[in-house]
Amino acid sequence: MTTSATSAADVVVHADADVLAAATAARLITALTDAQAARGSASVVLTGGGTGIAILEQIRRSPARDALDWSRLDVYWGDERFVPADDAERNDKQAREALLDQVPLDPARVHAVAASDGEFGDDPDAAAAAYTRVLATAAAGDGVPAFDVMLLGLGGEGHTASIFPDTPAAREAERSVVAVRDCPKPPPTRVSLTFPAIRRAQEVWLVTAGSAKAEAVAAAHRGAGEVTLPVAGARGTGRTLWLLDTEAAAELPWSPRVQERYP
Repeated sequence: MTTSATSAADVVVHADADVLAAATAARLITALTDAQAARGSASVVLTGGGTGIAILEQIRRSPARDALDWSRLDVYWGDERFVPADDAERNDKQAREALLDQVPLDPARVHAVAASDGEFGDDPDAAAAAYTRVLATAAAGDGVPAFDVMLLGLGGEGHTASIFPDTPAAREAERSVVAVRDCPKPPPTRVSLTFPAIRRAQEVWLVTAGSAKAEAVAAAHRGAGEVTLPVAGARGTGRTLWLLDTEAAAELPWSPRVQERYP
């Protein structure tokens, strides 16, 4: 593992995608257990994608998972594909299969986004408005909870959650949750947290692997604007942590040292 820091964020680089997922799982168990010890409960915002689900699978396999009091954990999602509840593309379904159905969570504290065949029908704006109310209720009327840890991935073009470059979601400055249509990556319709919600998290962890992400990672660290590169706008109130494998970190200024350590 190699660690670096910038003025805006910390960067931790692991040897490969498998080590990245396992190390992030261990880090997350510790962070949430510490939050529970300090305040009695904890909250996490999950992400989908290959790396996000791999982290959950690693938690499921870890003996340390029992250190966490699952009944005192609130679970949210940073975005959701607006598809039927049983669609394999749905982040909630993938997360339940990977971990959530295997641990003793309080069902009332698992806050999933409505599906396209759910109570609001095929209306992503209504689903987004409902999730806005969920967040406001959890925050006791203060808009958005101060999540303990928010996990986010990113795409090669720089999107995070379902905030894609040069879209209304990337320019949203007031609403905490929005419907997103015509996404360049399928499925085309989604519900996503926005920057105002993301920036309420105490810690934002940007987790990604693979050479396809290297350019976006480097551009974010060079100070790219959040409208053209949304991942550059994701940051926590207390800490912003980039968790990468060597391929994703390859274009950072200090990548030769990283690659030397992990050839």
